[in-house]
Order: sequence, then structure tokens, then C-alpha cells
Amino acid sequence: MTATSLYIGLMSGTSLDGVDAVLASFDSHGRPTLLSRSSIDFPAALQAELLALNTSGLDELGRAALAANTLVELYAQAVEHTLALAKVSPTQISALGAHGQTVRHRPDLGYTLQLNAPALLAELTGISVIADFRSRDVAAGGQGAPLVPIFHAGIFSAPHTRVIVNLGGIANITVLRPQQSPFGFDTGPANVLMDMWCAQHTGRHFDQDGAWGAAGKPDVGLLSALLESEPWFARSAPKSTGRDLFNHDWLEKRLTQFGINVHDPESLTDTEKQNIQATLRRLTAETMTQCVRLYASDAREVLVCGGGARNKALMHDLQSMMPCPVRTTDSEGIGTQDVEALAFAWLAWAHQHGVAAGNPAVTGAAGQRILGAYWPA
Repeated sequence: MTATSLYIGLMSGTSLDGVDAVLASFDSHGRPTLLSRSSIDFPAALQAELLALNTSGLDELGRAALAANTLVELYAQAVEHTLALAKVSPTQISALGAHGQTVRHRPDLGYTLQLNAPALLAELTGISVIADFRSRDVAAGGQGAPLVPIFHAGIFSAPHTRVIVNLGGIANITVLRPQQSPFGFDTGPANVLMDMWCAQHTGRHFDQDGAWGAAGKPDVGLLSALLESEPWFARSAPKSTGRDLFNHDWLEKRLTQFGINVHDPESLTDTEKQNIQATLRRLTAETMTQCVRLYASDAREVLVCGGGARNKALMHDLQSMMPCPVRTTDSEGIGTQDVEALAFAWLAWAHQHGVAAGNPAVTGAAGQRILGAYWPA
């Protein structure tokens, strides 16, 4: 292991739960070895502000800049913790890859926006920073997302067809076939709608282990209405999405159309609230399963990563609905919470080594592109 082989990856996703950081060494082929990891929860105020910045509001430019600075201060803390665990100095790190926090994602309009302050991050950590990974792909006519399939191919490829499922705020899949380029796309909401409904009715930011929703029963009629009312589900890949589409207004509109009085929470019993949560969980499982059946009917197994892998009820749904066995990436030696952060460490490695990480087969871009921009230490 040499000093130039060490990279850090930082990820804060659509679920808005916090920052994941990993330290990894990479060999000359870009294969990683995870050395240490850490996570830091978002303070409630930052979480609320990042959520609010997903929609237009008063002084949003100034607020976004301040939120980005606060986010990067957390990034720097996560870097410090991760290095301390491995007893590694910042001067030994070649670069760190920092995704930033997506607050707008509109490739249909030619832009995607991640809050970040990479120059500040370079100053706080003393490490070169590579960030802004999505915009070049969007400039080339692509979706700018998902970025992880090519990384998945490097660590999860097998002699048979595999599907990698990432359950963050938004869900995406990667289809890996032997001797073929990886293929993937966003499938729709994973945790984003469940988190919103849970927060609204329990005060908790997410449904721990899926226990609250597991006490309810999916409403088949409501599930059909949610699926049939959203044209995005029927769109062909490449496609990507985010809170620009799947947000509070989206859910409120459809529940209201179904005859549920969302403006008077007291009109719903606890059981009815849990039934809606169970239906939102089933929506995630159903859209994911439909995509696997349509695009990867030859899959021999599904590997799940992301925060949703800890939702026991959701995992049970996937295991019972998928056409092949389902397990987590833990079984492959990479923790479910580490895959995306590790991917951004790899994206930093790829940028520095001139590897084109943009994949037209995934995003629909005009061609392969080297992704990211560089801020030296």
C-alpha cells in the first residue's frame, strides 16, 4: 500500500439522515479495500433546512450557501473521525470524493444541483477534494444519475447475472451481466415517502427497522392508485428522479384523490396511518420488483445496500416478491451503509487516474466522460 492509493469517500443522500465517510486503499485497477468508516447524524436544524431547500423559498441562495458550509463542516468532522480510526494522516490521502447534498435534480432542464463547498472542505481537511460529479454527464445530455453502476461492476460482478439494489431516499438498480457493460437507473422512491409519512405522524425521522409500518397492512387499492397515477413509473430507462418529483405535495395530492383527508390527521386512526405506511413500503418493493422482472429476468440473485436494507419489513417484501434470492451486500464483505460512500472514493480515484466514470448506457449521455472537478489541498 502506498500513500497515493488512499482515498476518502463522503456521501449524504436523499434520506437526509447524515454523512457516511469511508477510507479505502485502491490498487492499480481501482479495486478498493475498506480501511475505516464513520457516520455523523445531521443536526435537526440542518436536516430541516436541507429539506426546505428542496423547494423554492425566501432568500434561498443565501440560505443554500450557509447550509453548504454547515454541511461541509460535518464532512470535515467525518473525515477527521475516519482518519483517526485508521491512524492515518491527512497528508497520506491522495484525494477525497464529496458528493454534496442534492437539492434539485432536473436533467430534463439541463441541470442538477448539489450543495457543497469543496474549497472550504479542502481548507478544513488539508486534503485535495474532488466534487461536482454529476454536472458533466448532464452537460453531455445524460441524467447525471445514477453514478454507481460502473463502480458496482468493479466490486460485485459475478459469473452470472446479478442485480444491485440501492435503497436510499430514492431507489436505483444496477444490472450486472458477465462480459457486458453495467446497466442501471432509478426505479422510484425507496425511503423518501415512508420517511415523510413517518415523520408527519410519529415525529420520528424514519421508521426504525420498519416496525411502525410492519404493524399495518398494504391497501391494494391505494397501491394501484399510486402506481397508475404517476407516468414516471412507466418511462423507459435511462431515467432518474428525486425530491423534485417524489415529495410531500406528490403524496398529499394522491392520498387526497383517493379520499384520504390528509389535512386533518385526527381523522385517521393509528391503524389507518400504519396501513398507509405499509402501502408506501409496498410501493417501493413493487416498483423495484417490476423493474427487475422487466430488465433482469435472468438475474440469479439480488444484492441490497443503502439505509433501506435495515428496514426488515421492506427486506421481507423484497425477498417474497423478487423472482430470485435477495440478500444484502454484507454477505459480499461490504456493509450496506458503506457502498455509496465507497463509490465516491472510487469516483475520486477515477478522476485522478483519467478513468471515464460516466456511463452512457446508464445515463444516456452522448459519450463517456471524466466526472468531477478538482480543488487541491
